[in-house]
Amino acid sequence: MLGDGNVMKIGVLTSGGDAPGMNAAIRAVVRAGTSYGHEIYGIKDGYQGMIDDNMVLLTHQSVSGMLNLGGTFLGTSRAPEFLKEEVRQQAIENLKSRGIEALIVIGGDGTYRGAMDLTKMGIKTIGLPGTIDNDIAGTDFTIGFHTAVETIVDAIDKLRDTSTSHQRCSIVEVMGRHCGDLALFAGICGGAEFIITPENPMNKEAIIERLKKHKKEGRRHAIIVITENILNVHDFANEITEKSGFASRATVLGYIQRGGSPCPEDRILGSRMGTYAVELLNDDIYGVCVGVRDSRMVHLPFSNVVGMKRPKNELYNLVKKVS
Repeated sequence: MLGDGNVMKIGVLTSGGDAPGMNAAIRAVVRAGTSYGHEIYGIKDGYQGMIDDNMVLLTHQSVSGMLNLGGTFLGTSRAPEFLKEEVRQQAIENLKSRGIEALIVIGGDGTYRGAMDLTKMGIKTIGLPGTIDNDIAGTDFTIGFHTAVETIVDAIDKLRDTSTSHQRCSIVEVMGRHCGDLALFAGICGGAEFIITPENPMNKEAIIERLKKHKKEGRRHAIIVITENILNVHDFANEITEKSGFASRATVLGYIQRGGSPCPEDRILGSRMGTYAVELLNDDIYGVCVGVRDSRMVHLPFSNVVGMKRPKNELYNLVKKVS
């Protein structure tokens, strides 16, 4: 066990892009931690709060009503200066001045890199995967992913209504960076005719030919879901309009995908992961990140996860059959 008399002071922070369910994870860290007698300190605005010594003691009552709130009540930021060892050392001194000996961080790959560095510098750190992109290795799902999928599917359903009315092809650009899971899951759930991701690249000519065929068959709409940064979707919409017979419009969903009250899956996942992180610290396990595999909580060393790519999702086999 860590700490005198098995009682610890634990810091918790959220870093990088926000994701629905982060508050559920923070709440679980606080509720589980205090149930073991630990003191939990919320660090404001990610690693920047460590640098600025902006921390507050969290209690059972202070996280009441947080479970259903989107975003992160602790705030988040990207702190590029945290890459400097001397800045991290000052942040560590701020932790030590409060007696904080362990840290639970919630975020994506960049957050994990910071946590791995802190572990090497003597802080007992655990990472939780909090990102809508679902692009973290070592876990089936990340906190926030399911809610973002629901948001995207709701948008696809609405766009299909108006696309059918106007006989249009709608292109929907979603987030995900280098991972296509948001487009994959939402595209399947939304009945998209085409799903274009880094793992499932496009052939524009083939898509346009299929759209021509759809038009001749009398179909009134088509939906294309595409991961961001693959191409300019507005230019592609113009090309479809010129060549396919379908009028086409592009919609970039943007930051709406990060917002909203977390869905039940993300509330449960955040709660499970936050509790599991505290239990790992109770067992003197650190330098690891938490994941869920086949519905079971797991943990892996940061070095096994940071910078690693997820394997191609088997659902792509389904896309070929149902699109």
